[in-house]
Amino acid sequence: MNIAQLDRRELMLFDLDGTLVDSATDLYRAMNMSLNVLQLPLVTEQQVRVWVGKGTSIFCHSTLQYLTGEVDPAQHKQLLDTFLEIYNAEPCIETRPFHGILEFLEWGLQHNKKMVCVTNKPEQPARLIVEALDMSKYFIDVIGGDRFEERKPHPRQLLHCVEEYQIEKSQTLMFGDSSNDVEAARRAGIDCIVVSYGYNHGEDIQDCQPQQVVDDLRELIKT
Repeated sequence: MNIAQLDRRELMLFDLDGTLVDSATDLYRAMNMSLNVLQLPLVTEQQVRVWVGKGTSIFCHSTLQYLTGEVDPAQHKQLLDTFLEIYNAEPCIETRPFHGILEFLEWGLQHNKKMVCVTNKPEQPARLIVEALDMSKYFIDVIGGDRFEERKPHPRQLLHCVEEYQIEKSQTLMFGDSSNDVEAARRAGIDCIVVSYGYNHGEDIQDCQPQQVVDDLRELIKT
C-alpha cells in the first residue's frame, strides 16, 4: 500500500542518521577515539552500525555493555561527554547522503514542500552535517534531540512542527529508519514511511509494523 500520497502532503519531516545520511563511519571513528581516551578496548565499524539508531546515550550504553558486561553510570557519563566533544568537533568527514536522497529533497523543494530535519542527534552536529553536505537549502529547520526535553520516540518534536507551521496532521509525512521514528509518528498521529537501509539498533524494522517500507525514496516520486 502506498501511503505517501505526496501530492496532498505539505509538511515532510526527515530523520537524519540512517535515513538521509550514512554517518556510521564518523560515529565509529569518534567512538574509538573516545574509547582510547578512556583506555578501553576498541570496537569495529560493523558493531557500531548495530548499536547506533536510538540516540547517543544509548549508543554509549550499548558500547560499554559490550565491552565491560555492565554499565557504570559514572563511566557512561564520561564516555558520553568524551564522545560528544570529539564527534561534535568533526561530525562530517566520511558522512554522505544515501543514494537518491538529494534527488528526493530537490523534488520536495521544486514542489514547495515544507521540509524539516527532525533528529535525536544533538542540534549542533546535526546542523554541521546538513551544512557540510549542502543540504541546508532544503530544510526550513533542523531540530536536534536537545532542543526539547523529550526526543523520539516521544512525539514532541513532530507535534512542534505541525503546530509551528500550522499544517494538518493528514498533510504531514514522516520519513525515518528506526522504531523510534515509527513510534514517534504513531504517537503524533502522523503517517510514516521508513527506509530499509538504515540503522535500527540491529533490529528488523518490520518488527515495529511500519506503515510502509521503501528501499529508495525516489520510488515515491516515480510516475
